Amino acid sequence: MSDPISNSNKAAFPKAAPDSMLARLLLAFLATAGLFYVNIMPALVDGLVEGLGFTNKEAGLVGSSNVYGAAVGALLIVFLISRINWRTAAWVFLSGLIIIDTVSIFIGDAQLLTAMRFLHGLIGGMLVGTGFTVIARTHEPDRTFGMLLGVQYGLGGLGIMVIPPLVPDFGTPILFITLIGFSVITALMLPFIADYPVDTKSAGRSEHQAPAIQLQPLSFTLLALFLFQAANMAVFAYIIGLGKSFGLDPAFITPVLGAASWVGVLGALLVVVFSTRFGRFFPVLTGMAVTLVATWLLHYSGSPLAFIIANCAVGITWAFIIAYLLGMSAEFDKAGRMAALGGFASKMGLASGPFVAALIVGENNYTLLINVALVFMAISMMAAIIPARFLDREAS
Repeated sequence: MSDPISNSNKAAFPKAAPDSMLARLLLAFLATAGLFYVNIMPALVDGLVEGLGFTNKEAGLVGSSNVYGAAVGALLIVFLISRINWRTAAWVFLSGLIIIDTVSIFIGDAQLLTAMRFLHGLIGGMLVGTGFTVIARTHEPDRTFGMLLGVQYGLGGLGIMVIPPLVPDFGTPILFITLIGFSVITALMLPFIADYPVDTKSAGRSEHQAPAIQLQPLSFTLLALFLFQAANMAVFAYIIGLGKSFGLDPAFITPVLGAASWVGVLGALLVVVFSTRFGRFFPVLTGMAVTLVATWLLHYSGSPLAFIIANCAVGITWAFIIAYLLGMSAEFDKAGRMAALGGFASKMGLASGPFVAALIVGENNYTLLINVALVFMAISMMAAIIPARFLDREAS
């Protein structure tokens, strides 16, 4: 086992050993910082409604715009990452996020905030894509993506529990101050991350020498990522309003959602522990099936127990499945470009979910919202098992 800290390059800061758990944790923060608002999306949407008087549609479109910007940024980085120094780029992107979050504090107009959050997403998406590219260069990227989801769910759960009660007293600035704090913490971690050069043995010494990418299984992986993220985020963005529509007390809803995010860390940890020990087909199929059943259970959210079980189950399987799907996309190209492309598909799904939900939910049409999400999930499951089976056969 390698030491968690390495000084081999005599750098000003000690670097975490490339494949240590400490390194995976640092990379998880790097790949989370640009998209952390997704993990507190219910708090963001509800905070804009309660704090600034936005309608459900306006608040949903602000969140959706943020993630659509991230999707564009993630796509751009696919073409730029081979031409730039990833560490320098990360510094620039983190600085940009801090500036835009600071400006957002002073914006109260829905349209202007929507435009500003798109710009924030654009920069954040490039940061996340950069992080995904570096993660793809690690040994067993599934484990690093599992750590990534663990960080997102653990801190996201804390944010969902803590932030909404603070909005009435501190207003919407508390939302953006939280994001600024996360970016600052990540910037402080950046010097301790190893360099992660491209593995020329796996990736080829140039783009022209790189192994051919299996486009069909990759396409199914990207489709599964998009649909699974869209389905889950469509419901998640409005989960506080959904609970209220079924008569649940907000004082009950937010602790449940926070606890569900913390429970979801278990799903990420399962990936960290098991990786591909049991292949990918069986874990992906099982996780997808459980997600379908748990989402269907939201139809009975009038029962506090059903609401708890549904959210906790989805929390676990969401982290579990996304870690596997992102790891699968990374397997198609060790230079990291396909991992960044997987990030693009993921963010397009995260953005499209709230967008579709904003158009159909109205004030309380949550039954239709759940049903649409179930259809997306079912198609995602059928798409995901094809590349999972392909990679299992390749590994055997």
